Amino acid sequence: MPDKSTLLRTLLASGPALLMPDAYDALSARIIERLGFKAIQCSGYSIALSGCCASEAELGFERNLAVTRDIVKAVSVPVMADGEDGFGFAPVVAETVAAFVWAGAAGINLEDQVLGVPNPKRIVDRNLMLDKIRAARESARRGGVPDFVINGRSDALVVATDRGAGLDEAIARANLYLDAGADLAFVTGVETLAEVKTLVRSIHGPVSIAAGVPYNIANLSVADLTACGVARVSLPTIAIQATIRALNRALRGIRDSQSFSEVREEDLLCSAEEMSRLWASGQ
Repeated sequence: MPDKSTLLRTLLASGPALLMPDAYDALSARIIERLGFKAIQCSGYSIALSGCCASEAELGFERNLAVTRDIVKAVSVPVMADGEDGFGFAPVVAETVAAFVWAGAAGINLEDQVLGVPNPKRIVDRNLMLDKIRAARESARRGGVPDFVINGRSDALVVATDRGAGLDEAIARANLYLDAGADLAFVTGVETLAEVKTLVRSIHGPVSIAAGVPYNIANLSVADLTACGVARVSLPTIAIQATIRALNRALRGIRDSQSFSEVREEDLLCSAEEMSRLWASGQ
């Protein structure tokens, strides 16, 4: 049986677009797997929110790694870590990748934004990001996982004051990241199908798009992205947004009615059997 990184590569190459919901803990990951999804993405943002961190940067490497390890242990499908900005310069990125390889991750997101700075958001110099990707690639090779999947993320479109110029910069960076050893080019902040088509046409390798987020949920469907030739679609916040909404709805109904009528009538609670099946999945 191929290792998880090799399996993830196969899934990405076999088409159609690999849909990867983002998990924020072991239970959310197990639910994603039981629904039939073939791979899972860890979301640093969602993990930080579930931990009530003041910001994503406050989550830090150790907590990120620990939650990722829990997620990997809870499921049998490939898991991609959220490596944020690698947590430092190239030598630190190498150590970060080695740690996530040890944790059992099949791949990692590495981004070019400057993590933890106050607004406005900024991105790092191209050469610095290229050094990080090369360090990540070499670290995976030394760790005995040459197929470890590196998703090179650019926030160039997000930080741009001119959207056309931002798209051009994102494309240029994406191609450089692929040349440096990334396996996927991930451009964030994509709002329209026209932008998706431009990216797929202009980037010389597999393209990853985040969907179901506030800025594009009304404009992009998974079917649209698949038809455009996108290789991977992540859902960065769907799981935690759905959880927050469902928990609020259930508990608000109990608080306001002083009864369980709403949660029963609206079927807002899973059964004991469903909980048992989730528990048994890890036995």
